[in-house]
Amino acid sequence: MYTLGIETSCDETAAAVVEDGVKVLSNVVASQVDYHRKFGGVVPEIASRKHLEYIIPVIREALSQAQIELADISLIAVTAGPGLVGSLLVGVCTAKAMAYARKIPLVAANHIEGHIYGLVADGQVLPYPSVALVVSGGHTCLYLLPQPGEYRLLGQTRDDAVGEAYDKVGKVLGLSYPGGPVIDRLAASGNPEAIPFPRPYLSKDSLDFSYSGLKTAVWYYIKQKVAPPGEEDSADIDTKGANPKVPAPGQGRAIPIPKNQLADIAASFQEAAIEVLVHKTLLAAKRNNVCTVILAGGVAANRRLKEKMTVDAQATGVEVLYPRPGLCTDNAAMIACAGYARYRRGNVADLSLNAASSWPL
Repeated sequence: MYTLGIETSCDETAAAVVEDGVKVLSNVVASQVDYHRKFGGVVPEIASRKHLEYIIPVIREALSQAQIELADISLIAVTAGPGLVGSLLVGVCTAKAMAYARKIPLVAANHIEGHIYGLVADGQVLPYPSVALVVSGGHTCLYLLPQPGEYRLLGQTRDDAVGEAYDKVGKVLGLSYPGGPVIDRLAASGNPEAIPFPRPYLSKDSLDFSYSGLKTAVWYYIKQKVAPPGEEDSADIDTKGANPKVPAPGQGRAIPIPKNQLADIAASFQEAAIEVLVHKTLLAAKRNNVCTVILAGGVAANRRLKEKMTVDAQATGVEVLYPRPGLCTDNAAMIACAGYARYRRGNVADLSLNAASSWPL
């Protein structure tokens, strides 16, 4: 059984063909990052218009790479939420039209569940029970997975998602968008203990997250503590688009950051952000007596997160699973796998399906 997956929740236009819910035959992603980079973030109106431009060519390419025809598709799975409503509508309307024309079942896939099923798209098996940490530009949440199709929210961000914090800190540091991958590269050359940024643990027993304060702490450190320029080129750091001048909010000047300090700031911020993610995830695993943790979402591709989570988990007898990087970020293979699983559980949508910018898992 061939499933066509369609993903347009943010700024990636994606389509994939998956056989029997597990075998990925194609996975095509058209990125819009070059259009949004100059704005330092995703512009919803631009994203929607680019989805309209890309959606049909991307679907055709996915079918071509899978070496099948549209007539061979037996099921269509589309991301119906959560996400940017204008972007979601492009995928949902396209999927409904195709399902109606071909008279085949349509499944509404949840984007967060899709990230968890990135593990399945990578050829791995979802273990039960387990705890899943879903981290991306729009989501930071912890779920208990007691059995297939059941998700219990254990904790979530109270303000910024961790991926959003990465992008905003990247902007403050003068790095190119998206900031997450650039900060991760910079951090590899920095000292994670150089700056004692706060760890936002919230209350003692809380499994919720908060990253707005950490983001603000980085800005104030740069504004108040960064030394004047002098040895900017003393360190050979690949910043991949870094601009060592940080705009001061509300002011028409810039704060210069020497490159040797840039790496330390990136490493210290990253360590503070990740330490909390790891601590709360393993605490959730311990409280729920599970021995497997799943990392999902775009930030799951982060080098330091995978490294620290794996080392700390091994010390407590917990196994850590995550997809390869290309299946951590938004893609349609994960949506096809998640949609197929929903179809097998009897969850089929009708043509009244609409996009939902907020859709709790």
